[in-house]
Formats: sequence, structure tokens, C-alpha cells
Amino acid sequence: MTAIAIPVPSRIRRTVGTDEPAWVRRTLIGLALAFLTLFLFVPLISVFYEALKKGVDVYLAAITEPDAVAAIQLTLTVAAIAVPLNLIFGIAAAWAIAKFEFRGKNLLITLIDLPFSVSPVVSGLIYVLIFGLQGWLGPWLAENDIKIIFAVPGIVLATIFVTVPFIARELIPLMQAQGTEEEEAAVVLGANGWQTFFRVTLPNVKWGLLYGTILCNARAMGEFGAVSVVSGHIRGSTNTLPLHVEILYNEYNFAAAFAVASLLALLALVTLALKTFVESRNKQYQENADEH
Repeated sequence: MTAIAIPVPSRIRRTVGTDEPAWVRRTLIGLALAFLTLFLFVPLISVFYEALKKGVDVYLAAITEPDAVAAIQLTLTVAAIAVPLNLIFGIAAAWAIAKFEFRGKNLLITLIDLPFSVSPVVSGLIYVLIFGLQGWLGPWLAENDIKIIFAVPGIVLATIFVTVPFIARELIPLMQAQGTEEEEAAVVLGANGWQTFFRVTLPNVKWGLLYGTILCNARAMGEFGAVSVVSGHIRGSTNTLPLHVEILYNEYNFAAAFAVASLLALLALVTLALKTFVESRNKQYQENADEH
């Protein structure tokens, strides 16, 4: 007697093996909520509580005093330089890696991932060894009155280094999954390289590109380790927001420290909201693409 295999619908197959008792689901959800409350919500709430504990006037005074304003301006300036440069590099690197085969491709991927495996403090020390007064290029820079370390250029270089992977690493798997068929069709129809990129490649990755840019910007504004090494901690000159928070806290000026830290917390919340929005739009875009 021959057994007859009855196909099981995919919806049923996905359900089998995932139906756990109700107490298991509730326990896991409760543990997750407890973890988030203890390590995320409580610290976040405490930041705003400590920032506003002495009143709104003290809060506003802390974030509008000259050193704080200078730190905000420097943070925005560094991000305004680092993010576009990483945007250009990320698109170029992802396009080259996903669409072409060339010698040294694996090496390029490894170099892009390098900032993830190197401590930001170590990366800052590398720039000091290269551009510092006793570094390889230090004497020549000093003779020509060019300041890299303990100046804005050093902060920008350190920020670029730690944020290099975010855009490229977001685009590479996306472009690889899309393949090269659409680009090849555009070339066959007479499009040149730039037309193919702007009319075919870029629209297909726009949500992934925006997602990577948001993460890159958040890391650029919140970077501490690498910037701390190369900045020199000069108040009103080379202090970014995270460094300014550290100085205020070390001076036991807790109200001002938490007030400035709340700006970074607000940045994190805005980044999270934008990230969620982009993820939802990207999901809708992928579903519409699959339907067509």
C-alpha cells in the first residue's frame, strides 16, 4: 500500500512548531518588557527628569550658554561634512561591489567593515600618530601652520572613519539582491552610465539609502571615543555635544550636563522615529515590487 503525501499549505506549515503555550509567550514578552524598561526607558526618563529637575529656566540657560551653543554648532558642522562624504563613498562602494567583479573586491569589503572591529579610541590614536606634533606628518604640518589634531579637521576625519560602514553596508546587500538585469536593460535601450544610475539604480535603493543616512548621521552626532582623542577638549572650540556633557558632569554641574544630554536623547528619539518610518515605507515598497 503506497502512502499518499498530502501537501500542507505554507500558512499551516509556518504555524506548526511556533504554537507555544500562552504562559511561555507571556513570560517571554514580560521579560522583554522588563529588560527594555530597566535598561532603556528608565535611563531615558531619568535624563529628562534630571535635566528639568531645577526648572525650565535652568534647562534653557544650560543649553543656550556660549559653550553649549558652540558645541551644538560644531556637532552640526561635523555631521554636515561627514555624512555627505560618507554618502558619496557609500553609494560608490556599494555600486562597485554589487554590480561589478574586480580584483581586490573582498579587500574593499573588509576595509569597509574595519571601523566595526576597531575601537573608536584606537582610531583616534591612529590619527594622532599620523597628524600629531610627534607623528609622521606632524613636523611638516607644523611648518606650514596646518592644524589637524586638536582642531575641527581632526574631528571630521575621526567622525568619517567611525561612520564609514553605515551607508555602504546598508546598500550592498540591497543592490546585490536586486541584481543587474534592470541596469543591463537600460544600457541596451541606450542609457549612459549616469542615466542608468539616476533613473534605475538610485530609485531602487532610495529607502535603504535614506535608512543608512539616518543611522550615519546619528552616529556622527553622538560619537565620543574617537573625537575625544583628537579634539583636545577645548571649550567653545573643539568640544562636540558628547564631550561637553562629559566636561559638565566632571565639574559636578549635573543639571547642565543632563540638560545638554537631553538634546542627544531627543536626537536618538527622532532618529528612532525616522528609522521606523523608513522601515515601514521600505517594506511597503518591497511588497509592491513583489506584487509587480
